[in-house]
Amino acid sequence: MSLYQRLQNETQMERQYLVTAPIIQRCFQGDICLEDYVAFLSQAYHHVKHTVPLLMAVGSRLPESKEWLREAVGEYIEEEMGHQEWILNDIEACGADKEAVRRSHPAAATELMVSYAYDMVNRINPLGFFGMVFVLEGTSTALADNAAQHIQDKLGLPSSAFSYLRSHGALDQEHIVFFENLMNKIDAPKEQDLIVHSAKMFFTLYANIFRTLDSKSAAQAA
Repeated sequence: MSLYQRLQNETQMERQYLVTAPIIQRCFQGDICLEDYVAFLSQAYHHVKHTVPLLMAVGSRLPESKEWLREAVGEYIEEEMGHQEWILNDIEACGADKEAVRRSHPAAATELMVSYAYDMVNRINPLGFFGMVFVLEGTSTALADNAAQHIQDKLGLPSSAFSYLRSHGALDQEHIVFFENLMNKIDAPKEQDLIVHSAKMFFTLYANIFRTLDSKSAAQAA
């Protein structure tokens, strides 16, 4: 079985944990407020700003036998450069202070996911980072465009407040095909097992960011 098919098959439980996060369910029911969306964007900023540094670290640590993958990482770096600024501009379009978000600290769940990513790349194996790619790009493709439409319909925000969600919904459909082809070149069982394990971890860590957001919303409502 190809690695990409294994990723699809063996992460179903963890993917379900993500998509059943209360704030995601509320979004698709039209039960979302401006504070929810800005809170989501704020945490997205705090992990997306690490994407390019992480990719650079991955590229520097891949062995010569994975030169074909290092070249692909270079393409990813070009695609991902500056996306954190898109998020800050979306926050500003929502009427919030983007510079305050830039100066803020991430939520604990976000910090943990980012820390795990760096630990995976620097201590364990740079290939494990592709578990994170599978989670973030796959989630964007499945949810981003629909979520953006539901949020815009509910809140009446301008289209300029959705550059991050909408660009990733469309962009990542191309990325997923590219990613699938890359992963299917990895046939060593131990390398496959590592990436599957990493994807399971990242689904859980990413889901916990959304679940933290919902807890904050509930506390504010109370």
